[in-house]
Amino acid sequence: MGTDVSRSGKDITTTQPWQALEAHKPILAERHLRELFADNPSRGRELTIDVGDLHIDYSKHRIDAETIELLLSLAREANLEQHRDDMFAGVHINTSEDRAVLHTALRLPADAQLVVDGQDVVHDVHEVLDAMGAFTDKLRSGEWKGHTGKPITDVVNIGIGGSDLGPVMVYGSLRHYVDTDIRCHFVSNVDPADMVAALADLDAEQTLFIVASKTFTTLETLTNAAAAKRWLLDKLGAGEDAVAKHFAAVSTNADAVSNFGIDPVNMFGFWDWVGGRYSVDSAIGLSVMAAIGKERFAEFLGGFHTVDTHFRTQPLESNAPVLLALIGFWYSNFWDAQSRVVLPYSNDMARFAAYLQQLTMESNGKSVKADGEHVTTDTGEIFWGEPGTNGQHAFYQLLHQGTRLVPADFIGFANPTDDLPTADDTGSMHDLLMSNYFAQTKVLAFGKTADEIRAEGVDEKVVPHKVMPGNRPSTSILASELTPSVIGQLIALYEHQVFVEGTLWGINPFDQWGVELGKTQAKELLGVITDAEAPAQQADSSTDALVRWYRTERGRKA
Repeated sequence: MGTDVSRSGKDITTTQPWQALEAHKPILAERHLRELFADNPSRGRELTIDVGDLHIDYSKHRIDAETIELLLSLAREANLEQHRDDMFAGVHINTSEDRAVLHTALRLPADAQLVVDGQDVVHDVHEVLDAMGAFTDKLRSGEWKGHTGKPITDVVNIGIGGSDLGPVMVYGSLRHYVDTDIRCHFVSNVDPADMVAALADLDAEQTLFIVASKTFTTLETLTNAAAAKRWLLDKLGAGEDAVAKHFAAVSTNADAVSNFGIDPVNMFGFWDWVGGRYSVDSAIGLSVMAAIGKERFAEFLGGFHTVDTHFRTQPLESNAPVLLALIGFWYSNFWDAQSRVVLPYSNDMARFAAYLQQLTMESNGKSVKADGEHVTTDTGEIFWGEPGTNGQHAFYQLLHQGTRLVPADFIGFANPTDDLPTADDTGSMHDLLMSNYFAQTKVLAFGKTADEIRAEGVDEKVVPHKVMPGNRPSTSILASELTPSVIGQLIALYEHQVFVEGTLWGINPFDQWGVELGKTQAKELLGVITDAEAPAQQADSSTDALVRWYRTERGRKA
């Protein structure tokens, strides 16, 4: 089995393709997208790729055939194909934790075969899926009853990070596919305002909580779970035996789950080869399954698998996640682009950018390579964004006329889940939305020159202010409609981009040690904040002064 950059310790910046790309960039920097399109009138049809239900246009990027060729050479220098094959085979590519990376196994069909570390992974995955299906069938049919004999009308998912961002994003995206009267709610923040707001209008007799924590030790999640338990028992005026009728768990810690009062029969597990930010298609998606049903959830998983198969089998030059990742890498490392903006022209996908923030930035926000050496390049794109025309009236000014290069991903759909006529009844609001989609990508790419503005009779003093320089790159991703399969395809498209970029940077996208120290110190400082005695002096003057100010102000309200 081959070795990749991270295993060999090779510095990607010393390779011939990297040097060639450095020489190539100044040449391309002199060329405007107007020129690139003029030189090749078929460019807008040639630089496209289809995967599953997704049609992807990457023609509005500052690339040419040589750019792609050099980037592909760099990917091969990094042994991308071997590293990809290792991931799908269950090799322990998460080297710092000595684990396989098998989120792709979560969406393998039941008749697939994959044995890793002596374990039949496919059997294990479908055993949990079957248990989830049986459980959610009971919820959806009303067979599951709460402590007082009433059916469940509200499901509250308590989790944080990947145990929240994935379910809440998918639930919102698939609003049109919710075919039950059960409503889902999501609590993640340890700020009590989050829990209080979520519980405000709920009936304890008809509420079920799903506590999502792999180890059942996550401080924020267990704190919120304890608050939910107190609320439930207070509202019901019941004893601990009521908990089992109103709580389920997504965890692997049966003892802790049982000690909390949850029946381990209603505990749904997943595995250490699934990182939290890659887990929405595991038991973490239990609330989603409750909302859309096991059949639609299977379609959701099928969408992931479609893109997995494409990524695993297609040559690099016709591989959508590879090409998009290489383009992102190109801007990040050769154009000093600090971020990528994601712009879904679907209000149902309002939380998609937030979901991608964790997926991409927790994965590739590293400064040490997998071999323990410090990186020699910038790593980790900063992801952000807002849906549709909301962003146009907020930050598109910077995208169009600012000094920073911000590559953009536009996501849109030919057919809406909801539509209304325009004010004059002559058209569709969805068509109006999508006219904005196409206009924005066009103006970003081609802009408007001073001469074109003068030709409109604009006052010369105003002309410079109205110039749209263009040459701003974007990817257009289109699908017929937003379905369970399509949202799975979109997630997988970005998951594999993360993997490709991580491979080129030589880092491990599947650990997250950077979030651990803050958690540890928060536990230590909690005692300093709450102890009756005056706190010991902290090691630094800022934290010491801040803690003392907080204790003083907190005491005034006591």
